[in-house]
Amino acid sequence: MANLNTNEKQVLEKLFQMGGGGVLNFTNRTISEFFVDDIGIDIYNDKYNYASGSKANRMRGFWQIADNQTTGKSVAKLIEYIENQILIGNLNKPDFPQDLMNKGKEISSRLLGVKPQTREIKEDEFLNRDFKDVSIDKLKLDGTVSIILQQRVDEIRKCLNAKAPLSVIFLCGSTLEGILLGIASGKAKEFNQAVGSPKDNAGKVKFFQDWCLSDFINVARELNLLGEDVKKFSHALRDFRNYIHPYQQMSSNFNPDEHTAKICWQVLQTAIIQLSK
Repeated sequence: MANLNTNEKQVLEKLFQMGGGGVLNFTNRTISEFFVDDIGIDIYNDKYNYASGSKANRMRGFWQIADNQTTGKSVAKLIEYIENQILIGNLNKPDFPQDLMNKGKEISSRLLGVKPQTREIKEDEFLNRDFKDVSIDKLKLDGTVSIILQQRVDEIRKCLNAKAPLSVIFLCGSTLEGILLGIASGKAKEFNQAVGSPKDNAGKVKFFQDWCLSDFINVARELNLLGEDVKKFSHALRDFRNYIHPYQQMSSNFNPDEHTAKICWQVLQTAIIQLSK
């Protein structure tokens, strides 16, 4: 059972808009997919069936059974989801006051046993960073893949100049995932033993080829290989594979612009510099 007090539960219920029986903008299908893909559990398992069995009550049932680590991870993932949905226009930012978001992050950090971030990173500050020393070679990955990754970085610059935001997002996402896979392969023990490593229904850590980009980012952050800035602004990249399919892009109402593309480019550049260190 998660160690959540009454005040914390009220904060999370407000943050996740659970008052009417729902959870954020999830449908039954999408909340099921979210918990399977991001948390590694089946929220529609009978053991989470509480009271009316609504989405909100399923969440309450989950809090009654799940341990601190799993609950903390779910809170962090749901906050990431909120930030991503705001970014792509599916949720309204004024509905999620920063104080409420920060309190949710504090609760997640306490449950996970990690130190919460003390300073809010502003978007303008992140976007205005000027990078002059971004080098794939400094990552010291395999020579062949380094050549391919550098070619992708060069292609991203061309797409930025051509004002092709969707191409920028796809390339930034795939390039960052390739980099993190290379880093993880060289630090397999650390990545597999991390709290945030994704697990299958049997509780076993998934093979790296089954990790998604957000898994790599979250674990790299947990291991202090990446900063909180990369984690915070990585949401536009996390589902990039799905948007390759036009119908998935349509159903998600994802319409990236140059601003979104620049965020993705800054995420990639920042990640390369941090991982190089």
